[in-house]
Amino acid sequence: MFEDSCGPSRGDGPTMITVIGESVVDMVAEGGGRAYTGHPGGSPLNVAVGLARLGDPTAFVARLSTGVLGRTLRAHAAANGVDLRWAVPASEPATLAIVSVDEAGQAAYDFYVEGTADWQWGDGEPHLPAETRVVHTGSVAAWRPPGGDRIAGAVARARAEGRVLISYDPNIRPALLDDPASARPLIERYVTLAHVVKVSEEDLSWLYPNRPAGEVAREWLGLGPDLVVVTYGGEGCLGLTRGGHALRRPAIPVQVVDTVGAGDAFTAGLLDGLLRGGHATPALIGELSEAELTGILDQAATVAGLTCRRAGANPPTRAELRAAQGPDHRYRRPAGPPDRDGGAGGR
Repeated sequence: MFEDSCGPSRGDGPTMITVIGESVVDMVAEGGGRAYTGHPGGSPLNVAVGLARLGDPTAFVARLSTGVLGRTLRAHAAANGVDLRWAVPASEPATLAIVSVDEAGQAAYDFYVEGTADWQWGDGEPHLPAETRVVHTGSVAAWRPPGGDRIAGAVARARAEGRVLISYDPNIRPALLDDPASARPLIERYVTLAHVVKVSEEDLSWLYPNRPAGEVAREWLGLGPDLVVVTYGGEGCLGLTRGGHALRRPAIPVQVVDTVGAGDAFTAGLLDGLLRGGHATPALIGELSEAELTGILDQAATVAGLTCRRAGANPPTRAELRAAQGPDHRYRRPAGPPDRDGGAGGR
């Protein structure tokens, strides 16, 4: 399923992370909703940009509109160093999201998705670069027809081949899903394929009403992943491994401007940490030690926290991350053992 002959390849070049999914123009309300400003967004594109800014070779496999807004999305990705050689030019319009931000900086979204470019994958698509070693997908494109089944097929083939680490973030958008009961099979099919799952407590609360997030995350471990990470916004995160680690880590204390793109920035920091720590392979993801997992979760939280300090989906560069982590390349925290979670998660 990897594209050895249908496009450019770097052969034995650096390990590539390939992100599959949608790109969205976020129309952010300003002046009490009297005006809107457009910003490049969409969870998969945000993750790809976040990884590229951290210095990781990253390809974005997407359908990008050839219209004005699509060209803006393409220019944004290219300017941040994302490899677009496998992105398909599409005649359909770009997807739009109308974003409102409350006084606490929390974002809410309304989507305009009918007939847009992101869901129209054809037979045999999407193609993945031959040098791909990590695949990340999730959000709307992973389940919305007609393309969702084709993305699921590509991810399933990658999992079966056994040499690629699969990462997944559901990034639930309730307004685009009928109800939790019908959404669960669409989400769980990717959980069974993934080695790494990052999910927000908010998403789990919608998918599984009245069930603690930590309980569901443990259940998901039994479906196939080696690592499940639940994020709790300002209350930090929970990391669970098939090997038995269960760690709660606090969020990074920052002055929040808004939370747009924070979860995607966390995902980028998580995957970057796994890659640079030597665990971004199917064989090695299960060998994470407690100390390694602690460092990776803290890095992901730092990347997310830095993103919250400024408006929009604007993740940090590697230099900004290093400056925040300090001279020992770790975010400074009070000394002591990692926080443990022995029971159910939840706010």
